[in-house]
Amino acid sequence: MPSRTAATQAGTAAQGLLPTDVPISLIDADARACSDDDWKMPDELRLLKLYRGMVLGRRFDSQATALTKQGRLAVYPSARGQEASEIGAVLALRPHDWLFPTYRDSVAITARGVDPVEVLTLLRGSWHCGYDPYEHRVAPQCTPLATSALHAVGLAQAARMKGEDTVVLVMLGDGATSEGDTSEALNIAAVWNAPVVFFVQNNGYAISVPLAKQTAAPSLAHRGIGFGLPGLRVDGNDAAAVHACVSRAIERASAGGGPTLIESMTYRIEAHTNADDATRYRDQHEVEQWLARDPITRLRRYLLDRKLLDESKIDALDAEADTAAAQLRERMNADVPADPDELFKDVYAEPTTALRRQRAMIDAECRAGAA
Repeated sequence: MPSRTAATQAGTAAQGLLPTDVPISLIDADARACSDDDWKMPDELRLLKLYRGMVLGRRFDSQATALTKQGRLAVYPSARGQEASEIGAVLALRPHDWLFPTYRDSVAITARGVDPVEVLTLLRGSWHCGYDPYEHRVAPQCTPLATSALHAVGLAQAARMKGEDTVVLVMLGDGATSEGDTSEALNIAAVWNAPVVFFVQNNGYAISVPLAKQTAAPSLAHRGIGFGLPGLRVDGNDAAAVHACVSRAIERASAGGGPTLIESMTYRIEAHTNADDATRYRDQHEVEQWLARDPITRLRRYLLDRKLLDESKIDALDAEADTAAAQLRERMNADVPADPDELFKDVYAEPTTALRRQRAMIDAECRAGAA
């Protein structure tokens, strides 16, 4: 039997892994600064960068949605309403850190500096990944739920074994936490003490399945204690708080403190994708309640109240966002020549007999079509 002292110490250690009952917030829904001795508000320059990233991100998102309706994209999962989570998290990364995104994290990827057209290549159906993952340290967008979580842990552990100061931020949705890959990734990351930050954007629904039907736990962040890593709950519509939480988790991982699980409480304003009818499983009143909690409006009001932003700067940024959207629209409206050889050249280093036969068949069909 363990001693009372040992049991007390174990209980104290466990308490350090539990998230707070109330999500961490630094700017409340009324754009007022929250008093919190444990968390520091990002500096003024960082807050302005967060605001800029969110405005540009939303305009990109709305343009991508329009391109889908015009037939230029096969599908697009909108992140409207989740900008504070996307931008707050990704701007906490250092240049040498890695981002492992999901299919809904296009806004985060563009904020990492990836060309928007290259980001949309996957959703256009042209390539599995349209950008060089090593150039910006952004892994390919992951469509199967949670599979990239294990890859993220593997990369983080490999970097650690090589003596590199690399932290990996892996983004997940609430639905992905129900997948076995997430549990495996959390477990092995904790066992290895790997420098990984698991960032769960809890937007309320796994397609049509609400959170209440996904878990009976008090929160998704509570799952951390079962694997021996700390869990944090943050107001996902508060960019300042998200940035503060992810920044601290990255600092902890970089210093050898191991992984952290962060649950960012936000909401998916649009449907799951353009192929989804969200009215079948949620009512408009719920959406309107979350529209009133808009993350961009919240930060803008905070910055205006402190004279860090004025109407001229707001208009200039909106114009910049519109220009970027127009450039994206023009580039995406250009047809991309199809090269059948791309189907074969990157499958194997040396083509198999079956691939050579298939390639010959395609070549014959192309010649016949051109005749």
